[in-house]
Formats: sequence, C-alpha cells, structure tokens
Amino acid sequence: MSSVPEREDVDTEYTWDLESLYASDDDWEAAFERAQELTADLGAYEGQATDDAETLLETLETYEELMRTVSNVGSYARMRRDEDTREDTYQALLARAQSLSSEASSAASFLEPELQALDRADIDSMADAEPELAVYDHYFDDVLRMADHTRSAEVEEVLAELGEVTGAPGEVYNMLANADMEFPTVEDPDGDAVEITLNNFTTLQQRQDRQFRQDVYEAFYDEWETVRNAVGTAYKNAVKTDEKTALIRDYDSAREMAMDGPNVPVEVYDTLLETVRNNLDNLHRHAELKHEVVGGDELRMWDLYVPLTETESPDIEYEQACEYIVDAVAPLGEDYQSRVAEGLESRWVDVYETRGKQSGAYSGGTYDSQPYILMNYQDDVESMYTLAHELGHSLHSEYTSEEQPYVYSDYEIFVAEVASTVNETLLTHHLLDTVEDDRLRRHILNQYLERFRSTLYRQTMFAEFEHRAHEQSAAGEPLTPDRLDDLYADLKGDYYEPAVLDDRIAREWMRIPHFYRSFYVYQYATGISAAVALVEGIMDDDDPGAADRYVDFLSRGSAAYPLELLDDAGVDMTDAATVESALDVYADYLDEMESLV
Repeated sequence: MSSVPEREDVDTEYTWDLESLYASDDDWEAAFERAQELTADLGAYEGQATDDAETLLETLETYEELMRTVSNVGSYARMRRDEDTREDTYQALLARAQSLSSEASSAASFLEPELQALDRADIDSMADAEPELAVYDHYFDDVLRMADHTRSAEVEEVLAELGEVTGAPGEVYNMLANADMEFPTVEDPDGDAVEITLNNFTTLQQRQDRQFRQDVYEAFYDEWETVRNAVGTAYKNAVKTDEKTALIRDYDSAREMAMDGPNVPVEVYDTLLETVRNNLDNLHRHAELKHEVVGGDELRMWDLYVPLTETESPDIEYEQACEYIVDAVAPLGEDYQSRVAEGLESRWVDVYETRGKQSGAYSGGTYDSQPYILMNYQDDVESMYTLAHELGHSLHSEYTSEEQPYVYSDYEIFVAEVASTVNETLLTHHLLDTVEDDRLRRHILNQYLERFRSTLYRQTMFAEFEHRAHEQSAAGEPLTPDRLDDLYADLKGDYYEPAVLDDRIAREWMRIPHFYRSFYVYQYATGISAAVALVEGIMDDDDPGAADRYVDFLSRGSAAYPLELLDDAGVDMTDAATVESALDVYADYLDEMESLV
C-alpha cells in the first residue's frame, strides 16, 4: 500500500530549520510577551502621534518593532501548525498569535487616520525637521492616497479587532480540508491500494491508466460532496465579509477594494479576462491534443491532467531537481545563483509530504528570518517546477529584506508572482537547451504547457468565477452550493469546450483554498505574463542590462507601486499586448508539441 509517512520518519535534512527563527517555544513565549508590551507602548501615542516630527518618528519606530515581532510570532506558530495540522499544541499557538495580531492592529488603528488628518505640506515640514522621516516618503504617499477609504480611529479600531473573526471562513475551510477530511484509497492497476490526498490528487490524475484516473477522480469529488454545505457556507460568508468591508470603506465593490490596496486599476483585471477569453482557441487546441493521446470517443474530466507524453513523469529526485534549478538561474547572475544554492543547503525547505501536513506549497518567513519553503515533494517534474516557483518568492524576500527598510519589505502579491514564474520560465529554457533524454524533454515541454494552462488560463477562469460570485451576491442572489456549482460548471464548459462535463467537476470550486483570499488568483495570470516578457529580455543578448534590472526589481520590495516597479523592469501590465505575447508563447510551444504528438 502506498502510504504517507509520519513526520518523525523523515530525515532532518529534508525539514526546515524553524529553530533559526525561535530556538524553542519558550523563546516564542518571550517574543509574544514583548509584543504585548509593545502593543501597550504604541497605544500611548494615540492622539499625539503627529504632534511633532520627533513624536511621529517614535510612533513609527514603535509600530515597526511591534509589527516585526508579531510577524515573527505568527509565522513561527503557523509553520509549526503546518507541520502537522492535527497537533493541538500549535493550533493553540497559532490561535494566540492571530489574537495578538488583531490586538496589535487594533492598537495601531489610530495611526493612519491621524496621518490622513494632515496634508502633504504638513508631512514635508516634519520631514525637514526630522531627516530620519525621509525614508517613509512613499509610505506617506500611500497612506494619504487611502484617506477617502479610511474610517475614524474608533471604526478602524473595531475593524482591526474583528480581523480574527472576519478571517474565520478561511480558517474553518483550512481545518476542514487539511485536518478533518479523509480521502479514500483506490486500487491501482497492480492491485495496490493508493491513498488519495489533497497533495497527490493531481499527480494521480496524470497516471496513464484511464480507469484508475476515473476511480481517483470519482472517489475524490464524492468525498467533497459530503462537505458541500459546510464549504458552501464558509465561502458564502467569506464573500459576505468582503462585501460588508467594502461597503464600510466606501468602495463600489470588494474587487475594487482588493485592487486598490496595491494601487492596481480594475481595468487590469478586466483586460486579463477579456484577453484570455478571446484566446480560448489555443486552450481548446491543447484539450484536443489530450484527446488524441487518450483516445476514445470523448475527452472526460479525468483526462485533463494527462501529460502529452507516452509515459508517466520520469522520477526527478529532490537532489536532482535542486541541481537543475541552480543551473537554470545562472542568467540572473552569480549572486542570485549562489543564494539559491546556499538556501537549498541551509534547510530552507520542508520537503516531503507527511501525515497531517498542510497541503500545497508556499514560501514563508519574515523580515528577520531566513526564507522558508513548505513543499510536498512528489519526485516528479511538476514538483521540481513548484520548488523553482517557491524559490523565486524566497529570493525576492531575501533581496528585499537586505536592501529595504522594514516599511517596504512586504511586497505586493501582484509582483510576487512575477518573481516565482521567472524561475519557472528560466528552468524550462535551461532544460530544453541541455537535456538530451527525449523522454524527459517531452515531459519538460508538457510541463511548461501545463504551467501555462494552469497559471494563465485556469487562474483566469478562477478569477472570473470569484468575480461573478461576488457580483451575484452583491445583486442579492444567494450563493448556495447549487448556484456555485452551476456558475463553476458554466465556466468550465466554456474554457474546456472539447471535454464532456459531469456533475462532479461542478464541485471543483470547493477544493480551491485561494478563494478565501479574495481577488488574489488573477495575479498568477498577470504574473506569468510579466515573467515571460522579462525572461525574453534576460535571454536577449542585445539587452545586457535586463538581468540587472530584474534583480533591482527584486530588491525594491514595495518601495514603489507594483505597476511602476514592473515598468522600470521593462514590462507594461496595463497593455493587453503583454498578456497576448505570453499567449503567443503558449501557442508556439503548443505547435512544437503538436508536431511531436
């Protein structure tokens, strides 16, 4: 029987080193107490933060120390919890950390309203009197920009205190999906029982045996059917939370509110959806290719992950993946390459799936810590690409932390997904240029096509789903599980027109955790579009400064707005041509794969 090991059965070298953040839980407790003290210290500045330049600087420095400590406390607790979501001890630590974060946000809620009571001339005068305030110049611009959507100090305090409650739908969903749900086992063609998990479902859907894929597909989605009311209620309340918050902050919609944070106009979202909609023919062509490989009268939902190759993915052991990735990022310069290599050797990565471990993958850590990467590595090409993706985030964080003050260290997701996808694109270029094994080359080409399909098309489909769901809710239409099923099935039918839909695929929305971070997923699609454009420049011998501009982009954090950062790096994300150029690359690779198939 294929089984998932317990954490203690994995060698230490394949686990992340959280002790570099806090050596023990006792150290975490001490930091927690320090954060409580700082919360009280910050509260003492309420009503007088902008009295004079010296007091404003003291307030900002206290605020930063508090938020850095809260970030460290929260990250440690979450990563410990993610090691085993069944463990009560770290569930409790995470709950305390979340309460602490709400208390800190509440204590700091007076700061922006007090700043917004000033005008730019007042702030410039203070900066002249206290030169150390100069570093906050862009921060002040951002705060003043949001004045129309910031409420009174009393209301902001209430909203901050409610942060723990408003995040409840996502937390409920996370615990349900990762800790409580138990997926069945199915028998593979060799007669062995294979346990389905959130992490291996996609991998199992890539198996060559069609009946096995169908068995996995049906068992997986039948399990989701047993929790449809719980998940539907969680998502409905997440959408309602977005709506009410947008109303309180005087936005026309939750989407406008979400995009105003990073100062990205909603037209970027609309342009993405329209451009991708106008280019569904290439996605349909990709689906038809899968039908040719699968055979039979119909392309079914359990065929969509089938690779356009004659065999399952070659085994790519973790060490081999690391070697490929380090070699692939060489065009970004010796410094970038050496940082990647050192990170992989320094226990940045928690590598393998274990029982109870948080599903998926992410890059974590804080301004004061080394980067951390959660993986559920499956020894395949897809896992190698996921590792490259998360390392892009980690290097972005490391460069930013070294080059920027804390106030600009928390870069926006809009640019974060560029950094991750640049690594994926460079990996594809490197492997297709150097790997001679025909079987592996076909899998690399297939993997890149799949990354395009899942990142540009699928995430845009997700973005359209949540946009429509929010629109329906705002129009007074109840978001019942049945309505959400219908909405999702309509979109799936448009995007994957050559395939036959069934009732189970309508439930796919239930397994997407990113929907609990509203209007987040579109940034994967804009990210790959920008990344493809950047890599074209980096690989162009006629543009020798492209790599340096890109590393500079990584080093600037949030010291400017996302569209400005990308424009300086050489990409205009307001132009539909940027998305179209990425879709053209997808079409070119599809042409090459068609010739092979």
